[in-house]
Amino acid sequence: MAAAGAFVRFVERMASGETDSPEFPLMPVGQACDMGRDADGAPHIDPRLFDSPEFARNPYPYYRIMRDHHPAFHDGLHNCYYLTRYDDITRCYFDDDGFNTIPKGSSSGVLGNTQLELSGIEHKRRRNLYGQHLVGQSLEARIPIIERQAASMIEGWDALAADGRWARDSHGVRTVELGRAFANEFPISVVCGVLGIPQAGRGRFYYWYNSMMSGLGGSQNQKRGLEARQDLEDYLQVIVAERRVSPSFLHDHAGRPVGKDIISKLCEARLDGDLLSTEEITSNVALVVGGGGETTRGAIMNMWRLLLEHPTQANRVFADESLWDQVFHETLRHSTPIGGQPRHNSFDIEMYGRRIPAGSLINMVDVSANHDERVFNDPEAFDIFRPDLYSGKLLRSGYRKDGRCSHMAFGVGPHLCPGAWIAHQEAVIGSRTLWRHMKNPRIRVESMAKDIDGVSLAPIGLGSIRELWLDYDLA
Repeated sequence: MAAAGAFVRFVERMASGETDSPEFPLMPVGQACDMGRDADGAPHIDPRLFDSPEFARNPYPYYRIMRDHHPAFHDGLHNCYYLTRYDDITRCYFDDDGFNTIPKGSSSGVLGNTQLELSGIEHKRRRNLYGQHLVGQSLEARIPIIERQAASMIEGWDALAADGRWARDSHGVRTVELGRAFANEFPISVVCGVLGIPQAGRGRFYYWYNSMMSGLGGSQNQKRGLEARQDLEDYLQVIVAERRVSPSFLHDHAGRPVGKDIISKLCEARLDGDLLSTEEITSNVALVVGGGGETTRGAIMNMWRLLLEHPTQANRVFADESLWDQVFHETLRHSTPIGGQPRHNSFDIEMYGRRIPAGSLINMVDVSANHDERVFNDPEAFDIFRPDLYSGKLLRSGYRKDGRCSHMAFGVGPHLCPGAWIAHQEAVIGSRTLWRHMKNPRIRVESMAKDIDGVSLAPIGLGSIRELWLDYDLA
């Protein structure tokens, strides 16, 4: 197999003292560099590619090679497997016995004792403890918070413009960096609102969130992430003690109570007849804080970047606000900020003639599934009107009917992200509010990072962009 051959050649070079990493050239977007071929012409994938800048900025041609020639790719260098086809990933997500959990320890270090690493009935029971508060009528009750927070942050742009760092005014035009001025903190502010965090404590939440996210994956920032989570849980213990005695409520635009906040609801929840412990509540809240920001931040940034790069589609959306839902779904199909989900297989399995031993680390590459030509026509194109993408209500069961399929950004099945629905609402409502405020928005190209040609914008690549400079006309 090509993957095995690449790893053998790597080991041979290491043994001979050739330890330098190869230089993977930065290719034009959509083109793959040549890593050699088998006798039958199948292109190789060198596993060192996955650590290269080329793969981070231009992943899709390499995922296409993997889908076409190595759909169950064994990466001997990193000791894992990659599944890259839409149908294979879907089947694995729904097989909760064969692929029942993410690897132990991959999240609990920084995020604490959460239900991410549970499976089966135990996962279902604990997930529903807080997941029920992020869907349906509970989610509808939280829409006023999303709208108020978006409007409040945009109102603060006048002060930002006076400061001059992330926003500035010149000759009737305002320049703003959308990440620092809005998208980075907006989802965390919304999460604070639906949790019921007192206003005086919300300023600390962005630090907690940012520290925990940077500390995932055993990086050099893990100590900072662990300290931030402990600081968050210490703060929450006081809030939980107060809410057990005196619950607090969320309010609509008229100030009328529309339901209790999530912390108050968790204080009333029971598992096996017993009230949740303070640790169980604080760990669930830490998970919501840790996982509730990056997807929405990335979705908003990528939505605006992609939409403004396609002015014909943008004009349609600006004339019909209902199309923002389609922008959200196509963005998460085309350039999702979530790469995929890891799993361990419970049993030995065989896929495409390759035996995968039980207990192997298997990466379900959602970003590749979203570009699978077997499901989506011309997947590299951004088209909010594509007829093969389902753009309705997010479904845990996924959607595949009448030639339309769900994107795979949140996964499907038992472990579909419980924050998917509120992320959808935040990104759409936040973007609608931004559009109502900004007249004639356009990308400020001269302030953006450039690609290898020095002219075109640097590609989004894996994840999401970190900066998006916009100009818009002041009324």
